[in-house]
Amino acid sequence: MIRPLIDPPSLPLPCFENRVPCGFPSPAQDHAITPIDLNTLCVRHPAATYFVRACGESMTGAGIHDGDLLVVDRALTPRHGDVVIACLHGEFTVKRLQCTPYPALLPANPDYPVLPLGDGEPLELMGVVTFALHTLERGTS
Repeated sequence: MIRPLIDPPSLPLPCFENRVPCGFPSPAQDHAITPIDLNTLCVRHPAATYFVRACGESMTGAGIHDGDLLVVDRALTPRHGDVVIACLHGEFTVKRLQCTPYPALLPANPDYPVLPLGDGEPLELMGVVTFALHTLERGTS
């Protein structure tokens, strides 16, 4: 059985305080560096957190792409609008939870169907997705 690492090792890495513009850079900004630990940033409840790989294209509109590593927190109570890991009819899926006007699991891609949840539907929510990590492709040399 795989168990979560309760006290993950700390690995502070440099983090520049200023934001990096996607437009034109400002040469006047200061470049202070503060260490940041991704365990502290991404894992709020270590004993209730797990990672899972996303597959498919149904959540691309939410920034979740095929192959992304999702950080899932089971300690959070799922709310309307949260992206969740759900088990529906014995199959796992990642979707946005809709509670009103009717319960459903919503894709973030118009090419995929909404999954309405009827009374007595065998649904189990397995946690709230808090982060999606994906690798960017590098250019060619």
